[in-house]
Amino acid sequence: MGCDGGTIPKRHELVKGPKKIEKVDKNAELAAKWKYCALSQEKLRRPIVSCELGRLYNKDAVIEYLLDKSAERPNAEAVAHIRGIKDIKELNLTDNPEWEGERRNAKGDRYEDIHCGMFICPVVGLEMNGKHRFCYLQTCGCVFSDRALKEVKTEICHKCGDPFKDEDIVVLNGNKEEVDKLREKMEEKRAKAKTKKSKKTKATETVSTSESKDGTVSPPNGVAGTSSQQNGGDSSQSGLTTYIFNQCPYFH
Repeated sequence: MGCDGGTIPKRHELVKGPKKIEKVDKNAELAAKWKYCALSQEKLRRPIVSCELGRLYNKDAVIEYLLDKSAERPNAEAVAHIRGIKDIKELNLTDNPEWEGERRNAKGDRYEDIHCGMFICPVVGLEMNGKHRFCYLQTCGCVFSDRALKEVKTEICHKCGDPFKDEDIVVLNGNKEEVDKLREKMEEKRAKAKTKKSKKTKATETVSTSESKDGTVSPPNGVAGTSSQQNGGDSSQSGLTTYIFNQCPYFH
C-alpha cells in the first residue's frame, strides 16, 4: 500500500466521498440586492428605478433592454414582465451621509462594512441595506422604511407631499411571498386595463358601424357642413324677418 517515497495513503485519499455543497453567504447575497442592478449586475447608480415587483435597476440598463429585447442577457428573466417605460418608476432616494462609496477603501487596507447602505429612510434614518423592510410609492417614487409608514400613518407622502393610497405602496426586494402578492396585483391591474381598453374599442366600432348604416358620415371639424350651415343660416334669417314684420305694429 505504499506510494513513491515510502508514504502510506490515508483513507480519505483513497475513498471519494460526496462533494460538499458550497454554502452561499446569505448576508453577502442580501447586501448585493441593494447595491447591484438586478439586470446588469453593475453597481446601482442614479437614476435608479424599480418595477411593480420591487426590484432595483439602473435606468439605463432597462432602457437598453427595451430598445433591444432580442439581445442575450444573463438575467433577462428579471425584466421579462417589463413591457415598456411605463412599467418602471424612477425612485426618489435619500443619500446616506455616512456612505463614502468606493473612495472609502480605495487602497484595500480598511474594513468595508457590506451592510452600510447607500441610502436611508428620510423619516427614521434607517439604512437601506436589507436588514430593514423598505417600500416605495408608485405615485411619486419616494422611498421609505416600512417602520416609518407604520409609525407615522398618513395619506400624504412624507417627502414630497403627494397623496397616495395603501395600494400604491410597493415592497422593495421582498421575500417570495411578497413578490408573489405583487405579481398577482400586477396581473390583476393589467387585466383590468386590458378589459377597459377593449370595451372602449368596441364602443368606437359600434358608433362607426351605426354611422355607416345610416349613410351619414361625420365631416371634419371646421370643413364639413359649410353648405348646410349656409342654407340653414339663410332660412333662419328669412324666418326672423317674417316674425319681426308680423309682430311689430309699425309695419301694419
